[in-house]
Amino acid sequence: MSVQMDAVAVYMRMTTQRRMSTPQRARERIAAPKGSALPPARLRGRHRVERRTEGGFTCYTITPRHRTVERSALYLHGGGYISEIVRQHWALIAQLADAGVRVEVPIYGLAPQHDYREAYDFLTAVYRRAATAPDATPMTILGDSAGGGLALGFTQTLPRRQLPPPARLILIAPWLDLTVANPDAAAIRDPWLSRTGLLAAGTAWAAGDDLADPRLSPINGPLSALPPTDVYIGTRDLFYPDALLLRQRSATVSVTVCQGAIHVYPLVPVPEGRAAAKVIVETVANA
Repeated sequence: MSVQMDAVAVYMRMTTQRRMSTPQRARERIAAPKGSALPPARLRGRHRVERRTEGGFTCYTITPRHRTVERSALYLHGGGYISEIVRQHWALIAQLADAGVRVEVPIYGLAPQHDYREAYDFLTAVYRRAATAPDATPMTILGDSAGGGLALGFTQTLPRRQLPPPARLILIAPWLDLTVANPDAAAIRDPWLSRTGLLAAGTAWAAGDDLADPRLSPINGPLSALPPTDVYIGTRDLFYPDALLLRQRSATVSVTVCQGAIHVYPLVPVPEGRAAAKVIVETVANA
């Protein structure tokens, strides 16, 4: 573990974790105004950015300006289903575009104003358009944290929606079980996530439905027919035990474990994160 990783862990424990550490704080965070989803100016200057609306929600398409598009990606951002896409997500998206990947970025609605049912309908429209376009290229679905859980849950629904599977699935510290019920999670000293905050956010996203529903907790969904799936997880992440469980249940899942790393470490500007992000980009560009 690098000194930088440990420093970020201390910072997250002192700031972000406290915002969701009690039921009252979690309720306040969930009800707080959402941030801006606008792509950063630097990304807009480097690549073509198209904005369109699907079913009342925004989707951005990021297309390389000076590279031939040979691969595509659908990126689902994290944020506990209550927080908007942030600059760390856009940084990875920009790296993908730098490598010649066209990236679809659906800005799905967030709890408590919106819920998972709307997200699945929205993602279906975005994916169908991209996967069946005349210039369609091999597509990877990526997601981090909550977006990782949504990516897996959505992929599990593609057969019954009569849509082709992605070429690959990449999950960065995915939230696979909204109940956070894995007993092994109790031994994890996560400096970022708290079970109290996760349960509050998950309940808001479920909008009255059973948190164990596979569309909410895809660890409970069909896992036998997944495309090649890469999972990136740190050992100081509450979702680490479920990532290992996913590997046990599906022969197509490969898990990269980073000792001492915190939640969504490939998005964190530390040596371990930069190395993982580089591998992710190379994997998508060659999917």
